[in-house]
Amino acid sequence: MSHLFLTETHLHTSEASACASASGAQQADQYKKLGYDTIIVTDHFFNGNTTVDRTLPWEKQVDLYCLGYENAKKRGDEIGLNVLFGIEYTWTGTDFLIYGVDKEWLKSYPDTMQISVQEFCDRVHAAGGAVVHAHPFRERNYIHELKFIPQYTDGVEGYNAGNGSTVMDERAVWYAEQYGFPITAGSDCHHIGGDSHNPGVFFGVYTEERINDISDYVAVVKEHRIAGLKL
Repeated sequence: MSHLFLTETHLHTSEASACASASGAQQADQYKKLGYDTIIVTDHFFNGNTTVDRTLPWEKQVDLYCLGYENAKKRGDEIGLNVLFGIEYTWTGTDFLIYGVDKEWLKSYPDTMQISVQEFCDRVHAAGGAVVHAHPFRERNYIHELKFIPQYTDGVEGYNAGNGSTVMDERAVWYAEQYGFPITAGSDCHHIGGDSHNPGVFFGVYTEERINDISDYVAVVKEHRIAGLKL
């Protein structure tokens, strides 16, 4: 069997996600020790549980938002871990993992917080990016309804270690299968040791090709080339 490459698709840093305790550098160290080849930092965006002061000028907000990723990448470069940029975008309790855009893209759209989720997804797709519905059947006290936009979705996070519930994952896989979406897996890691709802458990995706750039991961998702899941 040929070597498969392991990618974490969903993690948070304390620099930008208010609910995280692990810094970008600590996350890089943790995932290097766990044997991952690549991690994608997906901090909570400004419509989620962010640490960023929303009264600041837009460019400053974006700079602060990207700090966790940049600190993780700096450490990753030192220890031989590939670190890529992503976003967890929230639509009133419904979360989407955004891949294929970057800091300069964000800075070019200062009206991002004033547009609809549909227009946001259209912009992501116009930039060549991908939208993956994160933990679509998660049940928490802050989630008041389940919402879906399959016509704007490229994939579904069928397995999320932070759910801490197999039934939530089973429902997510069912949704993906109904629409023929590729199924991904992510740890939703906020802390050293994983997510507080399921400590010590780490998920990810395997690919036959090394993921060097975020566009590589976007292509893997859109072309249904995920080789397996780490669960």
